[in-house]
Amino acid sequence: MVLGVLRLTLYIHGAASLKDKRQVLRKVVDRLRSRFNVSVAEVGDNDVWQKAIIGIAAVANDRSFVNEVLDKCARDAGGIAEIVNREMEIETYSEMYGEFAQKPELSTDGDGARGAPAPSGAEGEGPADGQAPAAGEPQGPSKGDFE
Repeated sequence: MVLGVLRLTLYIHGAASLKDKRQVLRKVVDRLRSRFNVSVAEVGDNDVWQKAIIGIAAVANDRSFVNEVLDKCARDAGGIAEIVNREMEIETYSEMYGEFAQKPELSTDGDGARGAPAPSGAEGEGPADGQAPAAGEPQGPSKGDFE
């Protein structure tokens, strides 16, 4: 999995109010979302009339594709507003937690809710309700712990 993040600082010529700025930003954000299928948001300088910072994120399985998409986003945004600064970071994530088969199985409560990983022994081998745990087994919190 490849994640690319692009941060653009834009200068919006002729913006005399926040309304003018929002109008231009809406055009940039909508165009990038529709043309390139990326996530876009204004991430800084929200109250400055002629300056905006937008963040753009793209996820794919190929590093060169992510780089190409973000470059096209910058080029497209630059046609609407002047780009003052551009920062791009691309990270590759692979097999973060191993194979699916290696993950522990989650036990289910009586109501079907998924809970903590199932114990290594057979189901129902723990002490019955009302009995003290065997020596060396951790005890849960007592009533006095919460008062």
